[in-house]
Amino acid sequence: MIVDTETIEEFLAQHSADVEEAVREAAAAEILPRFRRLAAHEVDQKSGPHDLVTDADRLAERRLTEALGALLPGSVVVGEEAVHADPATYEAIQHEAPVWIVDPVDGTRQFVRGESGFATLVSLAHHGVLLASWTYAPARDQLATAVRGQGAFLDGERLHAGSPAPGRDLEVATSHPDYTTDAQKRALLGLWTDGVSTRPCGSAGLEYLAIARGELDATVFSWEAAWDHAAGILLVEEAGGAHLTLGGDPFRITGGNTLPFTTARDAATAHKVAELLRHGSM
Repeated sequence: MIVDTETIEEFLAQHSADVEEAVREAAAAEILPRFRRLAAHEVDQKSGPHDLVTDADRLAERRLTEALGALLPGSVVVGEEAVHADPATYEAIQHEAPVWIVDPVDGTRQFVRGESGFATLVSLAHHGVLLASWTYAPARDQLATAVRGQGAFLDGERLHAGSPAPGRDLEVATSHPDYTTDAQKRALLGLWTDGVSTRPCGSAGLEYLAIARGELDATVFSWEAAWDHAAGILLVEEAGGAHLTLGGDPFRITGGNTLPFTTARDAATAHKVAELLRHGSM
């Protein structure tokens, strides 16, 4: 079944609340019952000690895959855990069908440690264009949503990223070193300058939410896995923010980006951070 943009827009107008319900139900059934109750056999490593997966990740993604596919017939789901099992499934982002991009537990390390800083991320895209997103922090019961052209909201309240206050350091959350190449590390050195304060990033989805709320000025990430970025990037865009890659182009969920890239509260901040990264890479 081929689904066109008009059909997707009609779907969002009628069924956004159903998507929200599916996200909440997956978290209630598979994630929250395991929060601070994980047994050792429910936690595994993927590529290393900082890349964890739990039964909550796998089961929540399975539940979301079934629910989202049923809500929009003809759509496909690209989920982090399914792609780990079969990397070829990631190619669906570039195909004709509308695609749900799912990270069942974004911030798995925080989840395993019993911290509340994790989120379930869902977004809907078509032909590489982000159309809607849902960012749910189950342990905090916070839900942020965005629909292209209709704004960003947190628990029903409109979000405005605003601009950093003049005269203070920019606050920037940056990539974990384990996911950064030597060339990207050199680019990140450009942020070690007066007027910029950096810290390691936590859950990508919650860092994007902090930008959309005006609580964080920018992020810098060195990987492009769409499940980490899609929901948050649309949320920030709809709150008035911007994003740029090292090459000066907006970030593309279909890949091929020049990394690292930044997402920021406004276009001026995005350009400033991107320029610092370019200077560091020279």
